[in-house]
Amino acid sequence: MHEDIKKAVEVLRSGGVILYPTDTIWGLGCDATNREAVERIYRIKKRDDSKSMLVLIDNPSKLNSYIDVVPDIAWELIDVADKPLTIIYPGAKNLPENLVAEDGSIGIRVTNEEFSRSLCQRLRLPLVSTSANISGRPAPANFSGIDPEVIEQVDYVVEYRQDDLSKAAPSGVIKLGVGGEVTVIRE
Repeated sequence: MHEDIKKAVEVLRSGGVILYPTDTIWGLGCDATNREAVERIYRIKKRDDSKSMLVLIDNPSKLNSYIDVVPDIAWELIDVADKPLTIIYPGAKNLPENLVAEDGSIGIRVTNEEFSRSLCQRLRLPLVSTSANISGRPAPANFSGIDPEVIEQVDYVVEYRQDDLSKAAPSGVIKLGVGGEVTVIRE
């Protein structure tokens, strides 16, 4: 795992795109602060860039770097979450406009999974995490279900957990409003 993280961080720092296991499903990833790398993921997925993607961070304390004002309820949700939880926050900042939704929001998940957390720690930046599929096609349940067309277009494919055949599930998704409104998007 250590060598995989080292190689992946080198690729990410040079503006590349990786295919990697997350706390949910296998994802396409890049440095979330790199506009060109984000654009490349949209091209790989054949996805309209008006559909925003989420980012992973390794520690809730980093939220303040990417959100204008973190609603108080967010801290409580993060504390009580017993499975991966993506929270869509209003007021994204310090992220490229092609990653942020039209309403200025951004989905962020604090990852507790060993590999993706270590990757975020070593990169010291948020990491794009979007399902490793072409837009409109089903998200793969594990590495073996990833379309070869996707694999061919990335700069690095992580070896860690490729042989894990357990079915991964997407995260829960909650959207927070400026006034603290809470909308459950996906349980």
